[in-house]
Amino acid sequence: MSEAIDFIITWVDGDDPEWQEDKVKYSKDIDGDKRNIRFRDWDNLQYWFRAVENYAPWVNKIHFVTCGHLPPWLNTDYPKLNIVKHEDYIPKEYLPTFSSHPIELNLHRIDGLSERFVYFNDDVFLTKEVEKEDFFKNGLPCDVAIPSPCSSTSRLGIGAIISNNMEIINTRFNKKKSIKENFKKWYNPFLYKKYLISVLTMAPYKYFTSFLNTHIQYSYLKSTFVEVWEKEEEILKETSKSKFRSKNDVNQWLMRYWQLASGKFSPRDINDGKLFMLGNDNEDVFKAIRNHKYKMICTNDKIDIDDFEKQKTLLKDSFQSILPNKSKFEI
Repeated sequence: MSEAIDFIITWVDGDDPEWQEDKVKYSKDIDGDKRNIRFRDWDNLQYWFRAVENYAPWVNKIHFVTCGHLPPWLNTDYPKLNIVKHEDYIPKEYLPTFSSHPIELNLHRIDGLSERFVYFNDDVFLTKEVEKEDFFKNGLPCDVAIPSPCSSTSRLGIGAIISNNMEIINTRFNKKKSIKENFKKWYNPFLYKKYLISVLTMAPYKYFTSFLNTHIQYSYLKSTFVEVWEKEEEILKETSKSKFRSKNDVNQWLMRYWQLASGKFSPRDINDGKLFMLGNDNEDVFKAIRNHKYKMICTNDKIDIDDFEKQKTLLKDSFQSILPNKSKFEI
């Protein structure tokens, strides 16, 4: 496949004093998710870049999105790297922001971004070789169309946000028609494996409930973002105005759900990636990294880690064992 594919990664340095000062300033009288855990740094970002260089050397460009701060080791002169500050692409009326939602919902505005791009959070890592076809096939983003129940209540408000997404999807798309027109994309036992049960179980429901969120990378068409902004501008503007996450928001999964409901996707193997929740015992994560068990993993942070510094060191040691050499993205 000859089309260029870009990667986007978003990052925040939660230890930056100036950023912390701004966060406190804007958080005083604002509701939303302001927990420090959302910004805790595991100091392993260099391994994300090493993994891309080793396992996805074909990538066209990496857009590194921050509010302005940069890791001291980053080689900003490397041609494949595009430093993108929030002010470079997010409309100024939404800044500053301490919510990932405005940052993600406006990604299509990044200057020079390719039509096909892959979005990574900074806790999603490649851990073995990948090909372009792992992310896009026949020009379409690779994804899994697996329905799931949706709870409207959650301590983090994510259930409410998913419900907001789904209300829009069910307003814009007819579930029966969507599945009928893309039957083989939905009913794919070879790629979805045991999760096909979810497809069958949720089939009688008249509306889309929700979709399985794999919490790894997501492949997108820039034109999807443009289309959703054209048709749902009001809610996207309101979400972009939020300084912190709110239960009234939508998030970037809306764009993903839109691609699934419209059939603009190509099915992928559900076992390509794995979500790990970091806690006090992370040996399963360390083994998965050292043994290259998955193409990509998410090392999701949890609040109840007794010895954070110890677990951070062990995680870095695991990445160091498979990616010992500096990349061209490092000074």
